Amino acid sequence: MTQHQNPPIELNPPALCDACAGIQRNWRRAPGHAELMQGKNRKEERRGGLVTVTRYVCERCAAVWDYENDKNNTHAGWSLLGHLDPAR
Repeated sequence: MTQHQNPPIELNPPALCDACAGIQRNWRRAPGHAELMQGKNRKEERRGGLVTVTRYVCERCAAVWDYENDKNNTHAGWSLLGHLDPAR
């Protein structure tokens, strides 16, 4: 019996809605969109100190985003993490 160490790669990942597809990634102060529901905040250590990272989920396409608010890094900002698993 073989156990997979890594999850299988999705051949056809779920598509982003138009609003999520328009989010500029990795750029601090780039806007999100109205259908992103804010989740929890957390603090993470960076070279310049602690930064706030906020989790968001799109109500339309279930995309999961993190927004990193690092004032010392203009290339922080939006990161797409994937989609919520509809089976859960």
